[in-house]
Amino acid sequence: MRTRISTTAALGLGALVSAGTARAACTLPEPPPVADRPAKPPLPAKPPCLDAKGGCPGWEAYSYNDAIKTYNEKAAAFRPLADAYVKALNAYVKASSDYAQCEVKTLQER
Repeated sequence: MRTRISTTAALGLGALVSAGTARAACTLPEPPPVADRPAKPPLPAKPPCLDAKGGCPGWEAYSYNDAIKTYNEKAAAFRPLADAYVKALNAYVKASSDYAQCEVKTLQER
C-alpha cells in the first residue's frame, strides 16, 4: 500500500530536517561541574582575649598564630584551584557566546 504525503507535511518535514542539520553545527556549551568549585578555607576564630586590654596568654596567642599560619597555607593552595575554576567559567562564557552567535547565524541563513 502506498502512502501519500501532502505537500505541507513534506515541507514541514524538510524544514525540521534542515533545522536539525543546521542545529547540529552549533555546539551546546557545558558549564564546569559545580563539584569542581573549590571551597575557600574558613578564617580561624579570633580569640576574645585578643581585643582585651591585657591581651591573650602566651599559649592562646601561639595557638591563634598557628591557626593563622595553617589558614595561610590553605589559602595559598586554594588560589590556583580558584584560578582554574574561574578559567573554566570564562571558557564557558565564551562557548556560550559562540553558541549564541552560531544560533543567530543559523536563523539568518534561513
